Amino acid sequence: MDVESNQRESEKMVREISPLLKFALELGPLLIFFFANSKGEWLATTFPVLTEFGGPIFIATGLFMIATIVALTVSWILTRTLPMMPLISGIVVLVFGALTLYLQNDTFIKMKPTIVNALFGVILLGGLLFGQSLLGYVFNSAFKLNDEGWRKLTFRWGFFFLFLAVLNEVVWRGFSTDTWVAFKVWGTMPITIIFTMAQMPLIMRHSVEPLTKDKK
Repeated sequence: MDVESNQRESEKMVREISPLLKFALELGPLLIFFFANSKGEWLATTFPVLTEFGGPIFIATGLFMIATIVALTVSWILTRTLPMMPLISGIVVLVFGALTLYLQNDTFIKMKPTIVNALFGVILLGGLLFGQSLLGYVFNSAFKLNDEGWRKLTFRWGFFFLFLAVLNEVVWRGFSTDTWVAFKVWGTMPITIIFTMAQMPLIMRHSVEPLTKDKK
């Protein structure tokens, strides 16, 4: 079964939500993480129970975990499915967040983006080695491309994820925690948006018209 066939089957099972709401569910936990880290002392004073987490970065980590669970739950309620990338990212957030809080060591939460991005990059590029353009399963409801387009786009995103993994290592190891948190929200997101927009010429070249109902 080719990518286009898999797309059609997936679309029948998934309830669509607006792109704006989807974006809010993905960005919301990051914004909470940034706010909680920058206002950690105020939060600890206003809500003393949060001091159980520790200092600002640990309060931010705890709230980040809670927000991630809420976002995944809302996504499931609205669509009755959990997209692969947010699901994997959420699992890593919970595992590394729990280690961060239990050991009171923020190294684990700082390594989370490295692990997730490296994992996505290896999966996408590894899939190409076996003739599978796995990105088609992720973006199956966003647009439709021919097989060559999915291969090229998967190749580009695979290396982009590896780039993000290396970039995260450079930032968290070379700069302060506050700088890393700010870059995680206000640096990584714009870079990803710019990269995504830069793929539009490729997407336009390889777009295919959706099959009509009378086509098999």
